[in-house]
Amino acid sequence: MKTAVSIPDPVFQEAEEVARRLGWSRSQLYTKAVHDLIVRYSDDPVTEALNALEDVEAAQAPLTPARKLIESGAWPW
Repeated sequence: MKTAVSIPDPVFQEAEEVARRLGWSRSQLYTKAVHDLIVRYSDDPVTEALNALEDVEAAQAPLTPARKLIESGAWPW
């Protein structure tokens, strides 16, 4: 898909230099950059599932003797 975006001149010049150095087209560079941001900021269903499982396990786990001491205030944390 073709699109038009506005970016500051210094960013454009840096992007052109990086693309030239890598031997990539401008389209390749911008596609890779946008894709990497999407991956970075997207929710990962596997990580979410593992985090949820850990939360459930932690809530159900009995307190260890050390944790009991900390939570009772008998051992300053």
